[in-house]
Amino acid sequence: MAAEEFPPAGVDATVPNVARVYDCFLGGKDNFAVDRAVVEASLRIDPDTAKNALANRAFLGRAVRHMAGLGIRQFFDIGSGLPTQNNVHQIAQAVIPDARVVYVDNDPTAAAHGHALLENAETVAFVHGDIRDLDALLDHPKVRRGLDFGEPVGLLLFGILHHLNDDEGPGEIAARLRDVLAPGSHLAISHFHNPGEADPAGAEAARTAEAFFAERFQTGRFRTTGEIRAYFGDFELLDPGLVPLNDWRPDGTEPDLPPRNRPLFAAGVARKPAPSPA
Repeated sequence: MAAEEFPPAGVDATVPNVARVYDCFLGGKDNFAVDRAVVEASLRIDPDTAKNALANRAFLGRAVRHMAGLGIRQFFDIGSGLPTQNNVHQIAQAVIPDARVVYVDNDPTAAAHGHALLENAETVAFVHGDIRDLDALLDHPKVRRGLDFGEPVGLLLFGILHHLNDDEGPGEIAARLRDVLAPGSHLAISHFHNPGEADPAGAEAARTAEAFFAERFQTGRFRTTGEIRAYFGDFELLDPGLVPLNDWRPDGTEPDLPPRNRPLFAAGVARKPAPSPA
C-alpha cells in the first residue's frame, strides 16, 4: 500500500516537509504525495534542482571522510534528515570502526525512521530534538552519553541554518555550538547562498528560490557569503574556503552542476584552533 496510508504517529502527510522533500530529491521512499508535489514544482522552475541535493550529500561524505582521516572519532549531525545511503556513521566507521555519531532532527518522520534504522547501543544514537532549543539538546541523555565535548567533535550543520529565520538567531545558535566544542574540533556547514552583486543572475535565482521556500515552508533563507562565513566565527577555514558545494575538495563523487546552480549553495569546513597563550 502507499506510504500515505500509514504515516508514522505525529506525522501530517497533508503538509509538505523539508526533510521528506530532501529525501525525495535524493531518490528516497520516505515521502508523501504532498512532498513529491513540491519536488515536481521545483523541477518545473529548474530541472537541475535535484542535483543540488545530491551535491550536498556528496559534500557531506567528503567532509566526514576528511575529519575521520584526521582522527576525529565522534560526530554531531544536527538536522540529519531521513536515513539514506551512506549515512554519517557508515562513512566515518569506514575510516574509524568505533567512531561515534549522534544524529538530531526535529521532524517526526525522520525521528521514526532514525530510531528504527540508525541507533545501536554502542556507537550510534538518534535524538528527536530541535537546534532552536540548545539547552534541551545539549543536556539530552543520548547526547551526554554519546559525545565527549572535552575531545574533538565533528559538528555537521548541513542544510539547517538556512531553515532558521533571522529572528530565530542562527548566528547566536552557531556561536553557542562553537563554544561547546574542544580545540581541534571541526565544523562543516552547507547553506543556501545568494551571491549578490558579484553574480546578478545567481542573485535573481536565489531570490526566486527563497520565495518558493517561503511559500511552501515559511523558511529557507538564501544568505550572503559574509553572513554564512560569520557562522564559523574565529574557526580556521580549511582550504579552499567557503565555496560552491562541488568545489570543496572534489574527488569524483560530486554530480555535475550547471553554472546557474553552482552559486546557490555555499559549503565549508573549519577547525577550532587551540586557545592563544595567556
